[in-house]
Amino acid sequence: MRIIRIPQDRVGSLIGVKGETRKMIQKISGVKMKIDSEGEVTIFDDKAEDPLMGLKLVEVVKAIGRGFTPEKAMRLFQDDEYLEIVDIKEFLGGKNAQVSRVRARLIGTGGKTRSIIEDLTGVNMVIYGNTVALMGDSVTLPVAKHAVELLLRGSEHSTVYKYLEGQRPRLRIAEMGFEI
Repeated sequence: MRIIRIPQDRVGSLIGVKGETRKMIQKISGVKMKIDSEGEVTIFDDKAEDPLMGLKLVEVVKAIGRGFTPEKAMRLFQDDEYLEIVDIKEFLGGKNAQVSRVRARLIGTGGKTRSIIEDLTGVNMVIYGNTVALMGDSVTLPVAKHAVELLLRGSEHSTVYKYLEGQRPRLRIAEMGFEI
């Protein structure tokens, strides 16, 4: 049994209309979960057929809690799909006043920066509260995370775009299924 907390405003997304999302997640994972209105999710993975599914379910719940749609979060049930959550405050030295400015840098004008990171890496990215959540595979996720960290450290957008462009050949090779 595992207990996870998610933001209260994300509970509805995890449950879904008439409990459909919760039922679908439980069916896919083979693991039961109990969700309370305060955001506490209890996962009963003791009797799961596949012990890994309990761990994957934890990641799916975290992803939904961080702002991903349930459909995108269920991508984490696949092998070689991972979730990475970066705390914006860690890069700011606890300066709360700077969080909104840095969030704006990560999103970019009209969502351009976030869109470029997602398009060039194939990683899904959500900025929610004081965190940036990234979801991708073992090759693309580190590239996207490094790009996000560059922006959090104050690098110019053009520097980050050049870094991502420089990684394109590596990402294309990985896309074809070759090991890097």
